[in-house]
Amino acid sequence: MKILVLNGPNLNMLGIREPQIYGSKTYDDLVDYIRVEANRLGLEVEVLQSNYEGELVTAIQNAYGKFDGIVINAAAYTHTSVAVLDALKTVGLPTAEVHLSDVNKREPFRKLSYVGLYAQKTVCGKGFDGYGECLSWLKENIK
Repeated sequence: MKILVLNGPNLNMLGIREPQIYGSKTYDDLVDYIRVEANRLGLEVEVLQSNYEGELVTAIQNAYGKFDGIVINAAAYTHTSVAVLDALKTVGLPTAEVHLSDVNKREPFRKLSYVGLYAQKTVCGKGFDGYGECLSWLKENIK
């Protein structure tokens, strides 16, 4: 089973960006965690991070016919991007949304998730472990 893991803007700055919210671990630490969890679950993963909305949309489109599911942390695009939502709906792959922080306990504008309008599973506020939960959920729920 192949899973595409997409990370949106500013996640490449983990360890520097608002450590009181996101902690001190780096993006490389996150990628390592994802790979270890995927291996433990017997999944093949490709991990991509982009600060560009169009690159995320293209990655979602290119997942069609190549991947069995998507884990996505669209970061700020979660709350703004109809284009990401439309791409997810277009390819129709099982999708789990993840956020390192609990977006529901932050600024009011973060409560709207365009990604969540399509995603079948959302995990917030569990840090890196949220990615593992999403990978496990996809493995259990993809037929």
